[in-house]
Amino acid sequence: MEAEQIEIAAFLKQYAPFNEMVEETVDAIAKQIDISYYRAGTQIFEYGEPLNDLCVVRSGAVEIFRRKGELFNRLTEGGIFGQWGLMMNRRVRFPAKAIEDSLVYFIPADLFDDLCENNETFGDFMEIEDGSRLRQAVENHKDSNDLTTSKVTDLILRDPVTVGCEATAQEAAQIMTEEGVSSLLVMSIDIEEDEREQQRILGILTDRDLRSRILAQGMPYDTQVSEILTPQVITLDHNAYVFEAMLLMLRNNLHHLPILRHQKPIGVIALSDIVRYESQSSLVIVNSIFRQQSIEDLEVLSKDVPACFSRMVQEDANSHMIGSAMAVIGRSFKQRLLELGEEEFGPPPVGYCFLALGSMARDEQLIVTDQDNAMILDDKYDPAEHEQYFADLAKFVSDGLARCGYSYCTGNIMATNPEWRKTRTEWEATFAEWIDQPNPKSLLNSNIFFDLDGVYGATNWAEQLKAFVGRRARRNNRFLACMARNALNRTPPLGFFKDFVLEQDGRHKNSMNLKRRGTAPLADLIRVHALAVDSRSQNSFERLDDIIEAGILPKGRGTDLRDAMEFISTVRIRHQALDVAGEQEPDNNIEPENLSDFERRNLKDAFQILSNAQKFLKYRYQPSRSN
Repeated sequence: MEAEQIEIAAFLKQYAPFNEMVEETVDAIAKQIDISYYRAGTQIFEYGEPLNDLCVVRSGAVEIFRRKGELFNRLTEGGIFGQWGLMMNRRVRFPAKAIEDSLVYFIPADLFDDLCENNETFGDFMEIEDGSRLRQAVENHKDSNDLTTSKVTDLILRDPVTVGCEATAQEAAQIMTEEGVSSLLVMSIDIEEDEREQQRILGILTDRDLRSRILAQGMPYDTQVSEILTPQVITLDHNAYVFEAMLLMLRNNLHHLPILRHQKPIGVIALSDIVRYESQSSLVIVNSIFRQQSIEDLEVLSKDVPACFSRMVQEDANSHMIGSAMAVIGRSFKQRLLELGEEEFGPPPVGYCFLALGSMARDEQLIVTDQDNAMILDDKYDPAEHEQYFADLAKFVSDGLARCGYSYCTGNIMATNPEWRKTRTEWEATFAEWIDQPNPKSLLNSNIFFDLDGVYGATNWAEQLKAFVGRRARRNNRFLACMARNALNRTPPLGFFKDFVLEQDGRHKNSMNLKRRGTAPLADLIRVHALAVDSRSQNSFERLDDIIEAGILPKGRGTDLRDAMEFISTVRIRHQALDVAGEQEPDNNIEPENLSDFERRNLKDAFQILSNAQKFLKYRYQPSRSN
């Protein structure tokens, strides 16, 4: 090999998937690579153009965009792009642009095809580790979270501020200042045929009118507002959708739009309200996360997450969609914090994978959550040389998450705990011990760690670890029986006569915890069935699909479980959204008196389904039974 090819091979061997491939294969790839240089601001790929190479960023930084121009990802050294276009139709699907002076390696398409077909490590990486996987859930929500599903009343924050037509410009300015508004509705009083007084909108007065018609023209401050208002006001009915308001305002160059109910004004929306509302979109929040330059910036942005959650609830998104969106947002905060951490402490001395655990890994995260995470370290990890770096990085990320609303785990299931920073070999040995020698502590850990997802770094290691767990657990009847018994520890809150069983003491006395007594035991029993059929799915609903397909449940039970999980989750979600709207600390507890008759009746049905499913679990997984 020539000196340049040796340098290329040495670089590739530092990054996935090449760091998992045999040396001879990487050396062969290096011999076929071409190199191109791009100045900052140069377009590398345009959408739809022919694509002939897989690209690897050698130095600099490259931004990847969706076809409509939204920022999708930012890549630095070792980042790969172009794989989806090569796998689909040899056309660019995600445009790319150099944002710094950049060197890019080009791997020919024919070699890419050969590697995907004949090299399992390379092929799995390209299919699993495309950068879109970690954010794809957000894209799936785009249609359900757009302007076409929201009513204009969602944008109204207060009653309209009005003024009589006899008021002066100065009086109007004083009212606008005191009320903190940028417009006033100017009202007149008409006498109806039955001699009743009826107010009607005579016009609208904005801060722009005061500037352009009073200050700019030097008119006296005691000029009546009737002389400077904008007459013939365009209005919109309260049943209209946000997109109708936006189109109406753009078509007529309006900055303020009164909203009427039964011909009476109930509020005024501004274009800025529409912009603010769109900023609560989960997709917008995720894109914004990756643009923030500090923990302080991320902390400010995190204040928008509750509004995003509430908006999805208002738009009747289902629990799977909401859970996925909240999980993707949480992952994105972790990813950006890890990027900032590497900027703070330098590049990692050895490879690693940062893991999300629990509800975030299952795409079932809601607004009330703590942080459960861990690290997989390269087998080259040497504690004497490398421990301080990863301890510092873990603390940086954990503290940052806490500032962004993800509280510290009370059980210390965090990467800041040295016990949960292990090498790849150590993690496999740990999982093998938990499965082969189950005890109360290992079963508790299994419930937490068996729901894992790679968030950042060598995320293919997480996929490989999940595959290892699936293969080993499925063959171990004793372990499955122990997991099944463990899944029966949390029972639904139903008494002998099908009345709700409530908490008897503590801060949540006379309430029931819909997570601890509802969704969590459902997730636990679904996990056991999923392990039994070697399901590689993470989400409980997706695991149920695999379980139903495997045919291990009595007919109709799988559908019943899905309905029960959805209904309990929906009640829990709506309760949290009400807390957010009431500016209360959201939680998982609800009092029966706060349930409607419909909710009370159907919750009982859902809890009964859970109870029956737990009985079946106990029957099916016994140490002597074969799978």
